[in-house]
Amino acid sequence: MTDREARVVLGIIGGSGLGNALVDDAGAGGDEVEVDTPFGPPASTIVKTTWHGTPVFLLQRHGPGHVFNPTAVPYRANVFALKALGVTHVLASGAVGSLRPHLNPGQLVVCDQLIDRTRQRASTFYEHAAVHVEFAEPFCPVMRKWLLDAAQRTTVGGLNDTVVHDGGTYVCMEGPAFSTRAESEVHRRLGGDLIGMTACPEAKLAREAELAYALIAMPTDYDGKQPDAENASPDSLLEEIIGNLRHATAANLALIKQALSDVSVLRGQPSPAHDALRLGVWSDKSRIDRTEVERLGVLWGRHFERV
Repeated sequence: MTDREARVVLGIIGGSGLGNALVDDAGAGGDEVEVDTPFGPPASTIVKTTWHGTPVFLLQRHGPGHVFNPTAVPYRANVFALKALGVTHVLASGAVGSLRPHLNPGQLVVCDQLIDRTRQRASTFYEHAAVHVEFAEPFCPVMRKWLLDAAQRTTVGGLNDTVVHDGGTYVCMEGPAFSTRAESEVHRRLGGDLIGMTACPEAKLAREAELAYALIAMPTDYDGKQPDAENASPDSLLEEIIGNLRHATAANLALIKQALSDVSVLRGQPSPAHDALRLGVWSDKSRIDRTEVERLGVLWGRHFERV
């Protein structure tokens, strides 16, 4: 690493299957790390491992056994814990429904835009100050390039013949129920390409924590029952969805492994997110309660003279 290259520490937020597979493939296994945060414990014990010399921290978004529904996920604790561990870049993954016929179940989408339709979730760390981060580009462009370059390097077989799409707008709904047909149509008219339940407030909190954040979405079905599925039984539809998820998870793992084999793009080009708070704290800093400054020091402490 040269003096001009930045240190990269990757946090991966996903399901337990993907996390376990990454630990196994890293060869050396992983160490469990417990982290306390002002927002309670994260959803799961965090596993620290390495891949090609890059430190990697693995977090199960929904907890072991998938016990947290999308609204109940402790998003603030999850992101705070990763920041406290020194993570610089977050790679998130999640199952979604497709709103477009060209985004087929079993494929991968490196998302580029986001529409927040949630309404019951705390979406900021800074409840006692006015903090407004730039969010026009919700997913880090440097990480997106890193992932798409890796997709080009990965052999077709390595991705299980899976197409990796460059860009897609993720609509984050509250859930936990899936969409009605009318809601699916509304989401399409809004410009959505994918529908999921977990990207928000996760992406917003990552930006507030000055963490680069990218999302690989895994479509498992077409949102809102499609005409050709009218005569299919619920059991057969569920089996098809699970099969699509397994296929996409294997391809996702291959893509992440390939990306981690070369992090030079991340080292050589800072993410805009890494300086998100420089102009984001609108409050008079001298008037922000020092106890609050210290409580959230992991996130914004470097922007104050003393913490």
